[in-house]
Amino acid sequence: MTAFDNARATVLGVSIDPVKSHAKFAEKHQLPFTLLADEEKEVVKLYDVWGPKKFMGREYEGTHRMSFLIDPKGRIAKIYEKVKPDQHAQEVLDDLAELA
Repeated sequence: MTAFDNARATVLGVSIDPVKSHAKFAEKHQLPFTLLADEEKEVVKLYDVWGPKKFMGREYEGTHRMSFLIDPKGRIAKIYEKVKPDQHAQEVLDDLAELA
């Protein structure tokens, strides 16, 4: 059981990668949550995380890595635009405690 289970929270990851790719990635990194494939880019567009990006002077379309905390009524309670992986889980758990 994880801290998120204890907080009665469901964690989901979403990306435009195919299901097969997600399975390999989840197994390799032993992820304790489900990854959803959004190959048609419906979810990333609805959450407005698909758009122009820059890397090494090159511009391209891609997914902006963000997290959303959804409350029990299905509303977005908080948007995390600058996710720092080593701190993010605790930040979300703290925010979940405030929602409770």
